Amino acid sequence: MRSLGNRWSPSSWSVRTRVTVTATLIVALLLVAGSLIFYQVVRYTVLEGLHDQGTHAITDLTTLVRTSDPRGQLSARDTEFTLLQVVSEDDVVLATSASLEDYGPLDVPLPRNPGRAVYRTLKIPGKGQVYLVTERVRTAGGWRIAHAATPIDEFNRYQGIFIGMLVGMSVVGTAAVGYIVSLSVRRALRPVRTMSGELAEITGRAPDRRVTVPGPADEVSELARSVNVTLGRLQDVLERQRGFVADVSHELRSPLTGLRAQLELALEHPEDEDWPVVARTALDNAERLHGIVSDLLILAKVGAGVEAGREPVDLASLVRSETARRTPRVPVELDVEEGVTVLATPHHIVRVLTNLLDNAERHAESWIRVTVTAEERDAVLEVLDDGAGIAPKDRERIFWRFHRLAESRDRDQAGTGLGLTISRDIARAHGGSLVAAESDRGARFVMRIPLDRSAAGGP
Repeated sequence: MRSLGNRWSPSSWSVRTRVTVTATLIVALLLVAGSLIFYQVVRYTVLEGLHDQGTHAITDLTTLVRTSDPRGQLSARDTEFTLLQVVSEDDVVLATSASLEDYGPLDVPLPRNPGRAVYRTLKIPGKGQVYLVTERVRTAGGWRIAHAATPIDEFNRYQGIFIGMLVGMSVVGTAAVGYIVSLSVRRALRPVRTMSGELAEITGRAPDRRVTVPGPADEVSELARSVNVTLGRLQDVLERQRGFVADVSHELRSPLTGLRAQLELALEHPEDEDWPVVARTALDNAERLHGIVSDLLILAKVGAGVEAGREPVDLASLVRSETARRTPRVPVELDVEEGVTVLATPHHIVRVLTNLLDNAERHAESWIRVTVTAEERDAVLEVLDDGAGIAPKDRERIFWRFHRLAESRDRDQAGTGLGLTISRDIARAHGGSLVAAESDRGARFVMRIPLDRSAAGGP
C-alpha cells in the first residue's frame, strides 16, 4: 500500500487539481491584496477626515486662547472634537470642556515648535481611544498648551467589522472561484478524457479507428485532429511494415524452397547426381539470399535514420573513379561539371551510382551517359541509356520493394528488386530525391541532392 505522502504528493495530482489549486491561490492572493489596499484606502480617507476636522478644531481653540486666554469651561459647538483642554506650562488646567471637567492635564509630550500642531491617537481613561491634536500657543500670560480631541472607539469598532467583512468576502470569493475553476477545467478536459478512453480501445486490430474531434474549434479539437493525423501515420507505418514482412517472406521463401528441394532431390539419389552442378546451383541461390539480406539491412538502416559519417563529396571525381573500375557491356559517356560538391556518406552515393549503372547496363543497347551538374542549390546526377525506356505508368512502381518489370526479370534473374528502392531511400535520407524522368529515348534517372554550400564558399 502506498503511503499517504506518496498518495498526496504534488506529482500525483491530476491536471484539474493542479489548475484549480493554482488558480485558487492566485485569486486568493489577489483578493487579499485587494482587500488590504481597499482597507488602507478607507482608513486613510477616515484619518484624513479626522486630520482636517482636528485642524479646524485646534485652529478655533488656539485663536480663542491667543485672544482671550480663557478660564473655566470651554464650549464645543459645531464640531466632533468635543474634548477640549487648555493647560499652562506648569501643568495647571486653565480651561476645559464639560466632557473633561474631572480630568487633569493630559499626559502627552509637549509640541517642540510653537504654532505647529501635533496629531496622535491615545487612550484617555473613561473616554477610550481618542484622536488628539495638540498645539503650543503664546499668550500675554505665558505659554499655553491647547488640546482638542474626539473619541474614535466607534471608528475602531466599525474598523473591526469592516476587516471581518473583507476577510469573509475574500474567503467566500476564493471558494467560489475555486469551484468555478474546477467545474470549468473538468468540462474543458472532458473531451481529453474521451480521447484517452478511445485511444485505450484502439489497438492493432482496429488501426482505422480515430478519436472524436470535439467542437467548437479550440486547442482541444486541434489536439484531437493532431492525434488522428498521428494515428493515420501509424496506420500507414503498420501497413507498410506488414507489406514489407509479406514481401520479404515471399522473396526469401522462393530461393530457400528451391535450395531445399534441390538438395533433398540430390540426396535421394546421390549416385546419379552431378555434385559440382548441384553445388553451383546451391551457391547461386545462396548468393541471391545474401543479396536480399544485404539489401534489407541497408533499407533498414536508411529507413531507421541511422546516422553515417558524412563528408564533402566531389560528384565528378566519384563518378569518374566508379565508372573507371567497371567493365561495362556498352560504352559509358561522361559529362560531369567540376566542383559539384555535396555533404554525403560516400559509400551510400557509390551505392546509388552503382545501382543506376547496373540498371542502365541491363537495358542499354549501345550507350550509357552519366551527367553531373549544379542547378541553383542542388547537385544533379543523371544516368541515361538508349534502351526500351520505362512506361509512364511504371515510373513509380519500379521504386517499390521487390517490384521488377518483366524485361528486368528476363535480363537478370538474380536481381533482388531492391536496388532502386534503396537508391531512392538514400537520396531522401540526404535531403534529396530520385525519379524516373521523361526521356526522348531509353530510361533517364535523375537524383538531386543539396549542394554543400560551405565547400562552394556560399553562405
